[in-house]
Amino acid sequence: MAAEYEEPDMGDIQRRMEGALTALKHEFLSLRTGRASASMVEPVMVDAYGTSTPINQIGTVNVPESRMIAINIWDKSLVSKAEKAIRESGLGINPVVDGTIIRLPIPELNEERRRELTKVASQYAEHARVAVRNVRRDGMDALKKAKSNGMPEDDQKIWTDEIQAATDKGIAAVDAALEHKQAEIMQV
Repeated sequence: MAAEYEEPDMGDIQRRMEGALTALKHEFLSLRTGRASASMVEPVMVDAYGTSTPINQIGTVNVPESRMIAINIWDKSLVSKAEKAIRESGLGINPVVDGTIIRLPIPELNEERRRELTKVASQYAEHARVAVRNVRRDGMDALKKAKSNGMPEDDQKIWTDEIQAATDKGIAAVDAALEHKQAEIMQV
């Protein structure tokens, strides 16, 4: 008699857990560490031509030096809108306009701001851990369904261990990324 149950798709489970880590690393890029990075301005949206547009789609973003971001806005009529969007973005950076170029000098982070950023990084990491655990829960639910469809208990134990191992690996990767980011933030 052929088995009627369906085994969990470990490839899908691992892909989704890795997706949580990728999303976390992308969120970490938006955290300011005292060094300039073009990814810092990625979340900034400018009202261009009646549409909310990412700033990197209305100009060229460069990092000419370690504490400066320069954005060369292609359309002169959008310079003031871009400047306004940067001021209102919550980046805590005062833009300096020079013709069509907007310069963003990155100030040195003080101790208090560094501590705040490490807390924000911890929150991002916790969201990623929750995402990994949600994937684990989905895998365990699939196992319960397979058990009710006739999966032998030995197979269920093997799959449970495999899903748990993937979860542990995912959580460890999130923790390692957080530790690295916090060290980067606290570095003076």
